[in-house]
Amino acid sequence: MGVNSIRTSHNPPAPELLELADKMGFIVMDEAFDMWKKEKTKFDYHLDWDQWHQRDLEDMVLRDRNHPSVIIWSIGNEVTEQWNANPEAGIISKELTAIVRNLDRTRVVTSACNFVTTDNKLLTEGNLDLVGINYAHENWAKVPQWFPNRPIILTETTSALQTRGSYDMPSDVIKRWPHKWDEPLKDGNGDYSCSAYDNCSAPWGSTHAETWRLVKTHDFLSGMFIWTGWDYIGEPTPYPWPAVSSYFGIIDLAGFPKDSYYFYQSEWTTKPVLHLFPHWNWKSGQTVDVWAYFNGDEVELFLNGRSLGTKRKTGEDFHVLWRVPFEPGTLKAVSRRNGKIELTEEVRTAAPAAGIVLRADRQVIKADGNDLSFVTVQVVDKNGTVVPDADNVINLDLEGVGFVAGLDNGNQDKSQEDVSRTIDGYHPVKR
Repeated sequence: MGVNSIRTSHNPPAPELLELADKMGFIVMDEAFDMWKKEKTKFDYHLDWDQWHQRDLEDMVLRDRNHPSVIIWSIGNEVTEQWNANPEAGIISKELTAIVRNLDRTRVVTSACNFVTTDNKLLTEGNLDLVGINYAHENWAKVPQWFPNRPIILTETTSALQTRGSYDMPSDVIKRWPHKWDEPLKDGNGDYSCSAYDNCSAPWGSTHAETWRLVKTHDFLSGMFIWTGWDYIGEPTPYPWPAVSSYFGIIDLAGFPKDSYYFYQSEWTTKPVLHLFPHWNWKSGQTVDVWAYFNGDEVELFLNGRSLGTKRKTGEDFHVLWRVPFEPGTLKAVSRRNGKIELTEEVRTAAPAAGIVLRADRQVIKADGNDLSFVTVQVVDKNGTVVPDADNVINLDLEGVGFVAGLDNGNQDKSQEDVSRTIDGYHPVKR
């Protein structure tokens, strides 16, 4: 995807994560706390703050300071003390930065702040090396004037909402769901989905394209961390139960990339990229918004062999768009660079479900009880084309000495699946 940095929100990471980051070349913002002395919830860490915060922060720095991947220490995330010009924000921040610097003076210190004004004493008096900003994208242009001659990093951005494989049209109409952060969503989709066109975000955030466009525009922003890389259990914004996981991820719970993954790949890598979407199963005559992410010069679109025109990105665009009346068949995109074909990609109309295909990421694993093979289960038609709207119950029955460690389909709405497990390893799974 092109990512080179990880923020360990909002607690110290597992040691294995830093070991992998060292080996793989990621750089890391190592974060200590999600709250300080003032509570966020009734039974959170504020109850242990006085007794444990110094010991816990010292332990984190001592444990992690010899990892070359760690380049930034973060002493907090959206702590409650930052609001209403509270002087305690600056006082606690000075204590925490002193603790860090007593053990490591080789790295910079920041804190992730979502109250981005000069009234935030954590930012003005907290002795931070980096001004850490969460969201507030509408104010990014003003930040150098508010905090002159100080380096700035976007500690948390975006909060775009997407369900893999779900598309709301028109794709150029952006929805902020819910309309206010503290109000329930009343006009969402009946299937608890969010559009994967990158046209939906939380009200405090922005879409992937909106966010990255601003970062590219403002050279004073030293980097950005996206909320989030993966979907995760909890915070099912914008829907209530039976939605059980977030919609923020660029990758879903099952590990499958959403379309925005290829947006970043086209912007953040130098390898040739072409990604055509959505799927090609729609109602006859329905006008469908067809997008392509790419990093070549141009893309030509074909429907059943007929050219629908060649397009280039213009202005600040990150994709090209065609509005195509649906007819069954094959949609093909061809990208060119310097007049030569670089990549082609096709999506085909799928017939009714006719079979199941299992694709293992490897055929041999170590017999140590820990090694895993990730097996993708696909419902296909008679021609082997994946059926995008398949809603079949699939029974998995494993024979032999192995075991099924887990199952998921990436759907945030758990009313749409039936996952159970019995002692013999039998698992019925819906979509």
